[in-house]
Amino acid sequence: MVCFRLSPVPGSGLLLLCLLLGAVSSYALELNLQDSKNATCLYAKWQMNFTISYETTSKSNKTVTISDPSSATYNGSICGDHQNGSKIEVQFGSGFSWTAKFTKDVSTYLIESISFSYNTNDSTTFPDAKKKEIFTVHEPVALKIPLDEIFRCNSILTLGMKDVVQHYWAVHVQAFVQNGTVSTKEFLCNEDKTSTTVVPITPTTLPSPTPTTTPAQKEKPEIGSYSVNNTNGTCLMASMGLQLNVTQDKVVTVININPNTTDFTGSCHSQTALLRLNSSNINYLDFVFAVKNENRFYLKEVNVSMYLVNGSVFSTANNNLSYWDAPLGSSYMCNKEQTISVSGAFQINTFYLRVQPFNVKEGKYSTARDCSADEDNFLVPIAVGAALAVLLILVFLIYLIGLKHHHTGYEQF
Repeated sequence: MVCFRLSPVPGSGLLLLCLLLGAVSSYALELNLQDSKNATCLYAKWQMNFTISYETTSKSNKTVTISDPSSATYNGSICGDHQNGSKIEVQFGSGFSWTAKFTKDVSTYLIESISFSYNTNDSTTFPDAKKKEIFTVHEPVALKIPLDEIFRCNSILTLGMKDVVQHYWAVHVQAFVQNGTVSTKEFLCNEDKTSTTVVPITPTTLPSPTPTTTPAQKEKPEIGSYSVNNTNGTCLMASMGLQLNVTQDKVVTVININPNTTDFTGSCHSQTALLRLNSSNINYLDFVFAVKNENRFYLKEVNVSMYLVNGSVFSTANNNLSYWDAPLGSSYMCNKEQTISVSGAFQINTFYLRVQPFNVKEGKYSTARDCSADEDNFLVPIAVGAALAVLLILVFLIYLIGLKHHHTGYEQF
């Protein structure tokens, strides 16, 4: 754990920040804000990431995921009082900032709102952004919590806006801490209240196969159905069996997703769509879809953060994929086993897949584009080539036979 203590800020007290560097692509932020008497006045510990969609100079849309606030500073964070609310201010990366505001009354405090700003002038993160400016999104929260309780939410919380989707999990926060002591009494989010029964995923660990060994047969996963809704109804549908393959130290761990113990959420926009799965072992498993050429969709990005059997956190991401390509207005279907190679250490096997991330009508799948069409498209040129080769051989044989008869006739003459 790496800790930073910043100098006192007038009216805000001392700021203690600890970054827990356990995960690969997400960091747990822990903030202990103290008043002028060195008493804790605000405590927060959480993880977060952001998915941003932006327009490029070529008039297409790109999506980028921000998941590493490891260089954060907390200038502007204050304890607050009855007249002035408390707030957490976070600055990280190249022009990113995040603010959470709190107010209180006699017996409760309120998580009032969350704001997030990003700067598309950052050419590293947004290399071809059409608009170069600072964008800010504001999300009212209005969550009321008793003063002597700490808010806890281990489940995924998603705040969805037009171009920015915010994800929060493993959240512990208490504003206006009483008598400098963080409460042990928890106020649970609704998502944690409903997750009363936790059934862990049972992984199967297989040794890496060698030329002289045969790997054990892997049991196929159960088929799950997932959907995402917006104000217009169902906007994304997916059904599939999911099998995760994680390789560490030449050992492959195979995990079948159990849809009965898996929660799902997501968001839908005109150019991008997100399906997020999470469970007791999986912080998040994101499938990000995008539109290309204004008439087709495809799986563009996969992000994952999960706990392995040894207790360690495995995280990886890839935003440059190209799977499940189909025309807009249709669905993509593949009944056979497919493999999505996210990284050298992480692959996803899918079974009996059907997905439609855009233009869902009346909660039903549209006509499917089957993955067998890929094989047909591949076999057609091979068949044509083989036919041409046979034809050329026949022409050559006929030529040889004709040439032989010509020589025979010449000798007789």
